[in-house]
Amino acid sequence: MPRWHDDLTGLLAGHGLLPRGAFHPGPEDGVPGDAGTLVLVGNAGPAMWRAFAAARRDGADPLDCWSRTVLDGVADCISAAALFPFGGPPWLPFQRWAMRAEPVAPSPLGILIHPDYGLWHGYRGALAFPGRLELPPRDERPIPCAECAERPCLSACPVGAFTGQSYDVAACTGWLCGAAGADCMAFSCAARRACPVGREYVHGADQARFHMEAFLRARGAGGPTP
Repeated sequence: MPRWHDDLTGLLAGHGLLPRGAFHPGPEDGVPGDAGTLVLVGNAGPAMWRAFAAARRDGADPLDCWSRTVLDGVADCISAAALFPFGGPPWLPFQRWAMRAEPVAPSPLGILIHPDYGLWHGYRGALAFPGRLELPPRDERPIPCAECAERPCLSACPVGAFTGQSYDVAACTGWLCGAAGADCMAFSCAARRACPVGREYVHGADQARFHMEAFLRARGAGGPTP
């Protein structure tokens, strides 16, 4: 690995984050400014949640606020600019960047799937460097969905919200807001949990509920009915 990658890995590790691939952007990639190298930063497994929970402050969008504080600080240390998937509009094309940076692609649920992490990973930001840094060797593995004939993710949703081509948001949020949706609220989306890839990275109960509640708030839902 290039030296800068090892150094960045060390800076991020204390926050439970890790570099998630890098690429040299062109004009078509929509990276603000004149970046020569873009490095995705994200998480997989419980390390980020532990770091966030230890430093968490109450308020609106606490995970976004924490991510901004952490990555702005890291960026200052390494002469980079931090970019984020939140705070829009306009929204930066993080999913497209992720597919340029590492072997991820949309799953039948629409969530990007990774060969190791499955559906249990995320991108908290990106670091834009002015120069063209040496890139780590590219991981060219195929996505697991290409060899998954059963696709249990599409049959596990209790309200059939996923078809592989569309997602019924109203049916999903309605289920989550009712008493019957308690299992999904407590342990995360049943369709997501049905995927056999990356089971060791599945969110714990506290993290699952945090993300499910944030999902409902983002869609203007009032939350589960007691």
